[in-house]
Amino acid sequence: MPGRVGALSGVVAAGAALGAGELLGALIHPQAAPLIAVGGAVVDLTPLPLVEFAIRTVGEADRPLLIAGTAVLLAALAAWIGAAALRRPWTGDAGMAALAAVGAAAALTRPEAGPLFAAPALVGGAVAASVLRVLLAAARPRPAAESAPATGAGESSAPAAPAERTAAPPPGAGGPPVSAVPASAAPASGFDRRRFAALGATAAVLSAGAAAGGRLYAARRPAAGEQARAIRLPRPDSPAPPLPDGAELDIDGVAPFYTPVEDFYTIHTALVVPQVDAARWRLRVHGRGVRPREYTYAQLLDRSDLIERDITLACVSNQVGGDLVGNARWIGVPLAAVLREAGVRPPGEGGPADQLVARSADGMTIGTPVADLLDGRDAMLALGMNGRPLTAEHGFPVRMVVPGLYGYVSACKWITEMELTTFAAFDAYWVPRGWSARGPIKTQSRIDTPRAGASLGAGTVAVAGVAWAQNTGVDRVEVRVDDGPWRPARLAEEDTADTWRQWVLEWAARPGRHRLSVRARDRDGRWQTAQEAPPAPDGASGHHTVEVTVA
Repeated sequence: MPGRVGALSGVVAAGAALGAGELLGALIHPQAAPLIAVGGAVVDLTPLPLVEFAIRTVGEADRPLLIAGTAVLLAALAAWIGAAALRRPWTGDAGMAALAAVGAAAALTRPEAGPLFAAPALVGGAVAASVLRVLLAAARPRPAAESAPATGAGESSAPAAPAERTAAPPPGAGGPPVSAVPASAAPASGFDRRRFAALGATAAVLSAGAAAGGRLYAARRPAAGEQARAIRLPRPDSPAPPLPDGAELDIDGVAPFYTPVEDFYTIHTALVVPQVDAARWRLRVHGRGVRPREYTYAQLLDRSDLIERDITLACVSNQVGGDLVGNARWIGVPLAAVLREAGVRPPGEGGPADQLVARSADGMTIGTPVADLLDGRDAMLALGMNGRPLTAEHGFPVRMVVPGLYGYVSACKWITEMELTTFAAFDAYWVPRGWSARGPIKTQSRIDTPRAGASLGAGTVAVAGVAWAQNTGVDRVEVRVDDGPWRPARLAEEDTADTWRQWVLEWAARPGRHRLSVRARDRDGRWQTAQEAPPAPDGASGHHTVEVTVA
């Protein structure tokens, strides 16, 4: 029982630390809150295989699960500290100080960290130590003399035998006379459960109130979503052409040509989505061979060279047949124009920089080949997506979009800085973690219908899906049933070389178990490779294959 009480005291004390840290973090910076800071440090230190496993297994739920897991680990450590402190009081202060030090160190590693980032964890640690002391003092058993009820007026006035009075040894017993026994050594009684419960409940309520206050304060800040809803995107000077007739096959189960914003995949390391104030946002361009420039959001909106383009984006973590790919209509400023305004030249024309390092509001760094940004493709600083300003999840107010490159080397969200440097001089965030410095898109195709494991009726079955080879284009898709020959699928009309294409094959399905595979060819005549490879280090490869049963 004492161990459980000590453990509970530790958990309540940890909750008090988090409440205080959440409140102070809201006043300083969301990334300074202890749970977020520690979670962010865990993300940075997670080995590549675990990152792949998390994305593959839980997808976009990885961030809330990480925060929950961090909280559970903290509770377990705090419980152990509380149980130990019940026997050795000094371990309570030492343990909470150690946890606070870890939280402070994690906060100071955050990209935008200043000295004050350590304050929420340190203050939280002090609060935890104080709460633990109070709870453990209430939890320790009291001497019997202290816990005995006082004599009432109506009770016998006969004096009770003093606790220190002892009987003399019987004659002949030998040995020295027994000395007085101090009251503190009297048998201990149980602790006051009501007092302990009241103190614990009070601490828990105050902790929850502090955390709620922090959340409420943070919620009162201007949210990116509210700003975005108030922004009216200008008409692009170079609008996208209308979608060609026949670009969408209208087959049940196939991904729509345009991915709705709410369904578009989001992969990032930010545990708290940055809420960037568009009015205060600035984009700084600097580095080797550059005339430094700075742009505001209003300046980008007012430019006379806005373009609108349909572009498919894909995440390098996408498995063969996965859904970390989407297509949207983007509005933005041509990146090449911004770079040329700063005097940037490609390496082939004598430019001293071969890498553009984009930095985001949450500190992410993404490295893109300068040559790819200046080769005529529709790379842009995107301001809008599917006719609306960007959402916070997708990078409001401004993000990069570069056709033909995986997102980890091109699609910087919440961008605030572009530095011209070299690949030899700087490794962007993902490179030291095992990913390739350069990430051109690999030609891929996917079967959307029928799904793996589907049970089908005999007869004509539409085998259909999408294929993509951004910046090159898809010109052929083929399907194979079991070990039979590859058969050409019917392609939807092409929108642009930067978008995916839908395809369909009418299959005369016969009873039995069957294996369906798909492959695509780009406009340069290169077939999608059958060689299977995992996402790391530069994108998954292989033919998407599903097994179905025909009754």
